Amino acid sequence: MIFALFSRGAAGIPAPTPLDFATLQLPASPNTCLLTPSVAPGQGHLHRDPLPASPEAVMAALDRVAGGMPRSFPLARFPARNQAQWVVRSALMNYPDIVVAEAAPVEGGTGLWLYSRSLIGWSDLGVNRVRVMAWLEALEAALRAG
Repeated sequence: MIFALFSRGAAGIPAPTPLDFATLQLPASPNTCLLTPSVAPGQGHLHRDPLPASPEAVMAALDRVAGGMPRSFPLARFPARNQAQWVVRSALMNYPDIVVAEAAPVEGGTGLWLYSRSLIGWSDLGVNRVRVMAWLEALEAALRAG
């Protein structure tokens, strides 16, 4: 993974595969944060009630949000799952983190799964949790703005 430190953008990151949130097992390390819909079963550090928009509108707004975040680069899109992945590089050391988002219909609207994880190291000093909360706040603002 050292090669990823010397890369820029999404370069140097192994080719991703879609993430199955139904079978995701969170690591023991404290360098991840998972937001899940409050109406969906499963593990998660944070929960959000369903969003009042279609899954397509949520993902389009997330694309705009990600594009406006510093050092955030598109990594992969899996249209069949309504899932996208981005690489976010740290400012100081260029460490790559991965953000995965998926939107799906759930009771009461659209459920959002938003998962941020470090690829390097054990602890992230809370960076991934702060990122998930910032992306969620920006997403909610983007959906309100239309």
